[in-house]
Amino acid sequence: MFQRDGAPIDRAILHSLTDFLAYVGPDAQQTWTEGPIGFGHTLLRTTWESAGECQPANLEQRFWITADVRLDCRAELEGKLKSAGQRTRTAAPDSELVLGAYAAWGEACLQELRGDFAFAIWDASKRTLFCARDHFGIKPLYYADLGNFFLFSNTFSCLQHHPAISGELNDAAVGDFLLFGLNYDQGTTTFRDVCRLPPAHTLSVSAHKLRGERYWFPPIDGRIRYRRPDEYVEHFRTLMQSAVADRVRTSKVGILLSGGLDSSSIAATGRDLSGNHAGSAEFRAYTITYESLLPDRDGENARYVAGFLGIPIRCLPMDGLPLFDRWDDPKLSWPEPVDDPFFAGLFDQTGMIARDGRVVLKGEGSDNLMRFQMWPYVRHLGMNGEWGRAVADSLRYWRLRPSIWPGIRRRALNVIGNSPSGYTFPRWLAPAFAKRMDLEERWREQAIVRAQPPHPVVPKAHASLLLPQWSHVFELENAGVTRLPVEVLYPFLDLRIVNYVLALPPFPWAFQKTLLRRAMLGRLPEKIRLRGKTPLAGEPLVEKLQEADAVWLDKIPWSEELDRYIDRSALPRFAGETSSAQANVDIRAVCLNFWLKSSRGVRYKLVTGEVG
Repeated sequence: MFQRDGAPIDRAILHSLTDFLAYVGPDAQQTWTEGPIGFGHTLLRTTWESAGECQPANLEQRFWITADVRLDCRAELEGKLKSAGQRTRTAAPDSELVLGAYAAWGEACLQELRGDFAFAIWDASKRTLFCARDHFGIKPLYYADLGNFFLFSNTFSCLQHHPAISGELNDAAVGDFLLFGLNYDQGTTTFRDVCRLPPAHTLSVSAHKLRGERYWFPPIDGRIRYRRPDEYVEHFRTLMQSAVADRVRTSKVGILLSGGLDSSSIAATGRDLSGNHAGSAEFRAYTITYESLLPDRDGENARYVAGFLGIPIRCLPMDGLPLFDRWDDPKLSWPEPVDDPFFAGLFDQTGMIARDGRVVLKGEGSDNLMRFQMWPYVRHLGMNGEWGRAVADSLRYWRLRPSIWPGIRRRALNVIGNSPSGYTFPRWLAPAFAKRMDLEERWREQAIVRAQPPHPVVPKAHASLLLPQWSHVFELENAGVTRLPVEVLYPFLDLRIVNYVLALPPFPWAFQKTLLRRAMLGRLPEKIRLRGKTPLAGEPLVEKLQEADAVWLDKIPWSEELDRYIDRSALPRFAGETSSAQANVDIRAVCLNFWLKSSRGVRYKLVTGEVG
C-alpha cells in the first residue's frame, strides 16, 4: 500500500489484508510500514533457499521488497552481483538476490533477472515504488490506482477486499470474455477499479505519476548454426536439464503427465537429474483421464511412461464431473469469469498434488516454440543469398511432409464458410451492448495476434508467445485462485530454451518437433518419443450436453445483471448441441451468469466488520 499524498498507511487495513492472504502463504506472515508505504507478506516456501526467508526484507534500510519469486540462473546472477560490489549470503533466498540486483542496477535489473516473479521494491531515497512482472506473466500482479492511494497484490481477491475497491464491472473486459473466453486487454481486469500489470512490464509509482514500461519481447535476431546436427541436440539437452534443475530445488516435485511427448520429456529429464544428484528431488506424476465419457488413451500412455521411468503416478478420472459442478461453492470461487464449465476439476487436480508436495511441472510451451513454418524460412534464406541451403532443405521437406490435401480442404471450407469446426459471431449478445462496445469490430481485429516487428523466420511461433491466453492460464492456476499451496512451473518457457529455439533453423528442428524427439532418444519409450499430437477423441462439453439431464441448462435462473450483456431470447438450446466450436462459444453466456450470481454474493468489509 502506498499513500501517494504522504499520509500514513492505515495499519489496521494492512494487517487485515495480510491476514486474508494467509491461505496463499501459510508458512510465515509479516507486515512493515514506514509513513506512507506499507507491505504485507505471507510466505509459501517452495525452494531449499526459502527455508530461512523472511519478507518483507530490506537492504540497509534503503530498499524494501515484497516478492513472489523463483529465479533461474542463480549462480550466474550471484557472479554478476559480486562483480557489481553486492554481497549475497550463501544460499540466499531469491527475493534477496532481486533486492541486490535492484541495488546494483536500479530499474535496469530486469535485464539480469530470469525466472518467474512478481515483486515490488520501495526505494526510500527516491520515494518511489518499483513493481515488475516476469517475462511471460507466470506470477500475477494486480493493482488499483485510486488517486492518492495505490494498492497492489499478487492475489486478485485481496484487492477486492479493500473497502475502497468498488464492484463495478469493466464492460470492455466482459465483452472480450463473451467473444473470446478471456479479456484480451492484459492491462485491465473484469472490475473497473482493478488493473493487472501485463507480462514483461514494470511500473514505477511516485507521488506525482505512474510510469509503465515493457522491458522485454521474445527475441527476433538470434541465429545459431552448427556444423554437426548432434551439436544442436546436445545443446538443447543441456538447456533442458538446466531448466528442470532450476525448478526442482525442493524435496518433492510433481509432474502433470499426459503421456504425450512434451510432459514425458520433462519427466525423463527430471528422472535423469534425480539419478545424478545426491539429495535430489523425489518425483511423482499426475494425470487427468477419461474412462467412459469418451475414448482416451492419455491415461494408458501416462502410466506407461511413468512405469518406464520408475515414477509413481496418480490418475484423476473426470468422467463423473458434472457441468458447473460446485460453481455456487464460495470455497471454490474465482475472481474473474471462466469459460470452462468443468473448472472445478482444476481444484480437484491441485488438491491431489497438494497432498504430496508444493511444486508441479507442466509441459506447455513446446508446441508454441516449435510451431513450424517452411515458407518464411526459405524466403529468409533466399534474401540472405543462401540459395543452396534453400533448395536442399526444400527438397528434403517435400519428401518428408505429410499430404497437403487436408490443409487445402480445411482452407477451402473456411473460405466458403462451411468449416465443420467453425463458429460465428454470437448473435445472442445484447444489441445495445454490442453496438456500444463495437463488438463486431473487436471480433474481427482480435482474431489474430501479431508481433511487431515479426520474427523473420518463425513469425507464428514467435507471435504465439505473446498471446494473452498464457497469463490467463497462469493466473487461474495460481494459489490465490486455487487456495492450495501449489506452485506450477514451466520448463519449456525458460528463457534459455526460448532464446535457443527461436534462433535455430526451423527445418529440420521444429518440423514435427525433431529437436525434442532427437533429444529424448534412449530416454523415452519409442512409441512415446515418436508419438504424434493426438487431441482428445471427443469434446467433454458436447458429450455432457447429450446426456438426458442436460435439459436443466435451458431452465436455469438468470441474473438480472446479465440482461445488460445478453439477449436471453436469442440463446440457443444447449441440451443436445453437437457442434463443439459453437457450444464452447455459447456456453460463455451461462458461465457469465453463474459467475455474476457468485461474485455478487455476501462480501465481508475488512476492519469494520460490516456485512454487505
